Amino acid sequence: MASVKEKKNIKKEMGGSAWKVRLIALVLLIGAVGIGYFVYDSEVKPESRFPFKLGLDLAGGTHLTYRADVSGLPESDIAGSMAALRDVIERRVNIFGVSEPIVQVEKNSILAEGKREERLIVELPGVTDISEAVRLIGETPLLEFKLLRADVELPEDETEPLDYGEYFTATELTGRYLKRAQLEFGSTQQGELVNEPIVILEFNTEGGELFAAITREHVGEFLAIFLDGEPISIPVIREEITGGRATLSGNFEAEEARNLVRNLNFGALPVPIDLVGTQSIGASLGADALLRGINAGVWGLVLVAVFLVLWYRLPGFLAVISLCLYLVMMLALFKLIPVTLTAAGLAGFILSIGMAVDANVLIFERMREELKERNRTKAAVLEGFARAWASIRDGNFSSILTAIVLFWFGTSLIKGFALVFGIGILVSMFTAISISRTFLLTLGDLENRGMRKFLFGSGLK
Repeated sequence: MASVKEKKNIKKEMGGSAWKVRLIALVLLIGAVGIGYFVYDSEVKPESRFPFKLGLDLAGGTHLTYRADVSGLPESDIAGSMAALRDVIERRVNIFGVSEPIVQVEKNSILAEGKREERLIVELPGVTDISEAVRLIGETPLLEFKLLRADVELPEDETEPLDYGEYFTATELTGRYLKRAQLEFGSTQQGELVNEPIVILEFNTEGGELFAAITREHVGEFLAIFLDGEPISIPVIREEITGGRATLSGNFEAEEARNLVRNLNFGALPVPIDLVGTQSIGASLGADALLRGINAGVWGLVLVAVFLVLWYRLPGFLAVISLCLYLVMMLALFKLIPVTLTAAGLAGFILSIGMAVDANVLIFERMREELKERNRTKAAVLEGFARAWASIRDGNFSSILTAIVLFWFGTSLIKGFALVFGIGILVSMFTAISISRTFLLTLGDLENRGMRKFLFGSGLK
């Protein structure tokens, strides 16, 4: 048996340890209050840098689906062309002041013919006029360079129709490689200098090398410059052109040339696109969906809190405090990452709350089993957490894998759910394992009898 002195030393050590844990718990509570204030303050300020980002289904706006024609591209160039297309469209809609547009490539399944269909999803929050949204996208020009086939001659009569689709062959050089366009005045016609607007194209390094190779290998041939499917200039290649510069002199009017330079600088499309689907969501409908989502979250949190307190008593009450910390941490992460919240994302958030509670339930059940064999609360808490950890880890790990698969292969709607759900699982593991455990250990090492036995009990016992 331990001597009186040894018992005093043990008690002293345990008392010192309890105060350290209580200090950590106090820091956690102060930190939670600070995070909560940040979430509130950043939302009520009109010019906040960290507002919640709401998706179309919650804020209203327009959803456009475009099909990209990549049939003329080699398989190795499709991914790069689609990435360039996404960047071009994003720059274009940003110029017109659309707030927080979402432009992303969506890979659909293999079609019956064995060809993969590439689609571009454009979401424009706040733009409820579909025709206006289509106009914003459609004003971006498609720039292409095509060679006239060797067996075709251009008609002398310019009014004679020419089937451009059959007589020209595409090259790899497109607006994807365009670095910048600029307007200049002055060109030479029949030996005379005329004040004509011309457009100078400057390609990036890869585009400059490609342009030099085309002009070197096709001297004496016609290289047509197409804009949105129509030729604006069909010059003959006299010699290799290096330096990555091309000249467009299509008898432009000054204003027409300025608009062309502006549009090209905003982004020339690397591949043609066709509008295949539209959806418009009104602001009032989005606000109603947001209100319903918030109400569902609040009621879910309240019911879970009531269950925890009634069924698990004191540990349940501390778990509710831990759950509140989970809530403010998640809201802060939504602002800081930032995460675009959709109705599916809110569903993932609410589901992750259930996962957080599930972890606490496993821990408390293990604690109850330990309290039957041990008479001290601290040992039961430590052993309960240790025994529950394996089940919590395996269950949450499988859920995280599911979230990763959904995010990797899912559509934009599924990705929003998967991202929020995955973040929620990670945060819930931290709050359930670390924060709940810290709060329980602040109670010290108590003998499990009398009122304490009731407070640490569960269910109807």
